[in-house]
Amino acid sequence: MDIVRTFVLIFCQALTLIIVARALLSWVVPNPYEQPMRFLHEITEPVLAPLRRIIPRMGMIDITPMVAILILQVVAWLVVAYG
Repeated sequence: MDIVRTFVLIFCQALTLIIVARALLSWVVPNPYEQPMRFLHEITEPVLAPLRRIIPRMGMIDITPMVAILILQVVAWLVVAYG
């Protein structure tokens, strides 16, 4: 069971870092077809796309990365607390 808990924690932390990297690079690298952005997009889009269907944009601001990070941190906390 410790292996599963460790895997889930590492997965949540890694995905959180990748989402943060995508958000930060979207300000610097506006072309989504460049290699770093395409990789980050392919990794994070399966997580962010369902949230975008539920959470509307706030003008030009997309808050789905923040919501995804919050959900990942709650999952990690639940694994630690109840795992």
